[in-house]
Amino acid sequence: MRSADLAALNEARRKRRAALLVTDLGDGTSTLVGEGESVPETLHDVVERAFRSGKSGLVEADGRRLFLNVHVPPPRIAVIGAVHISQALARMAGIAGFDLRIIDPRTAFANEDRFEGVDLVADWPEDVLKDAPLDAYTALVAVTHDPKIDDFPIAEALRTGCFYVGALGSRKTHAKRVERLRAVGITDEQIARIDAPIGLDIGAQSPAEIAVAVLGAIIQAFRKRELKN
Repeated sequence: MRSADLAALNEARRKRRAALLVTDLGDGTSTLVGEGESVPETLHDVVERAFRSGKSGLVEADGRRLFLNVHVPPPRIAVIGAVHISQALARMAGIAGFDLRIIDPRTAFANEDRFEGVDLVADWPEDVLKDAPLDAYTALVAVTHDPKIDDFPIAEALRTGCFYVGALGSRKTHAKRVERLRAVGITDEQIARIDAPIGLDIGAQSPAEIAVAVLGAIIQAFRKRELKN
């Protein structure tokens, strides 16, 4: 690997950006590609599949044997609200390969007794996200039902391009949320990205079933995400 490619790859990792090193096994030349960057038409499909899967491997394209070394930031889930759904989601997320953090300023809910072994922060999202900002490889799940807690991280998730933004609540609740988001400058196009009611429509009833629906929606959004720079 050329030193320039290594430096660029390390910079991409530092900034949580996906990158892929394409090495031609015939002549040994390599090219570093960032997610969403243009590539020759003959490589477009294989590069896109690699970014979506996150898996490195040998491919054949345009009559050449290529090795694609893929580096995708570990996807993570930021959950706003230490509720029953969050308890179930925390148990499932790791199995599916997602890091997960729960944020809730309400210490009656956000405590170690209810979330043993979970990355839990009992503070306001505004303060937590200053030091741990959201990004394109983060899913935002807002489940407190409290606008004072949920609204800021939802708006921030839409501004920063989180690959999934989901919010708990009925259609009536969401309609009120939409008006509040518009009032703080969130566009209708951004608002349309919110998954509300949250999760895949599988008829979920219990907190555990809702957590399954949410995790399914997150996986779907990540694997089918729009590839961006």
